[in-house]
Amino acid sequence: MNTLSSNDKLLMVVNPIAGGTNKDPYVDQVKKAANDNYQLKTYFTTGENDEQSIKDSIDEFEPDRILVMGGDGTIKLVAGIVSNKIPIAVLPAGSANGLATDLEIPMKESEAIEVAIGTNSMLIDTLFINGELGLHISDIGLNAELIREYDGGTIRGHLGYAIKVIPTLWKSDTPCKFNITTTEKTQEIEAVMVAFANSKKFGTGVTVNPDGEMNDGYFEVIIFKNLNAIDVVKTLMGSIPLDSEFVEIIKTQEVIVKADRPVSFQIDGEYCDQQSEVKASILPDNLCIVVP
Repeated sequence: MNTLSSNDKLLMVVNPIAGGTNKDPYVDQVKKAANDNYQLKTYFTTGENDEQSIKDSIDEFEPDRILVMGGDGTIKLVAGIVSNKIPIAVLPAGSANGLATDLEIPMKESEAIEVAIGTNSMLIDTLFINGELGLHISDIGLNAELIREYDGGTIRGHLGYAIKVIPTLWKSDTPCKFNITTTEKTQEIEAVMVAFANSKKFGTGVTVNPDGEMNDGYFEVIIFKNLNAIDVVKTLMGSIPLDSEFVEIIKTQEVIVKADRPVSFQIDGEYCDQQSEVKASILPDNLCIVVP
């Protein structure tokens, strides 16, 4: 429970280019909803010195809640500043809104605003992965290759991902040999991708980690093995169900994954170049999120 009181302060952080849409009408809706009930300050990201500028805004304004209008990258920017000290309300406006999808935050603007100024909140875990914050699902291998191709395209959203499937399969250098070490065991395995999941779904809405919980103090290592690249893409697009014959899931609190060569790597839909080693651990109750 995290109830706003009359005249509480709301800081709204807006990424004007997220999702390739004009945010002005959405911003106007928030202003109308806040009206005379709350003090609202808006910060528009520029891509230059945003972290320090947001810190300064927080220090000066002392908000009771931060509204984030953008995708997972914008949420991660704010989350890295406030951790669980200030509740964050998500106004989904990115190309793929993974965290919002997993928390069942509405995509419809009016409904998302209603949730954002509502009373329900929860503490969720985050990942600490190769020195960076991870909110929901990161991976090394085929899906990261797809995101690399997507970033080089001009069409955003789910259609943009779909268009890049064929070029990704054509260029893919998977499978790879991985050494995977958790607190429970070490194994050598050939796989087309290894995911680090603190949630159930990708931003596309496809469930890849059915038993994932964002507040249980654990995350899942998902190994896509014994599977050709086309079937992996079908799985990621939700066309075929997960099958234990080609997907292994390990529940853990920390993991080290080493590849036999540098492989494409992504965190929450953001391409992070090629890596030959990924270290991930759980940060329990690290973020306070407003939820339906």
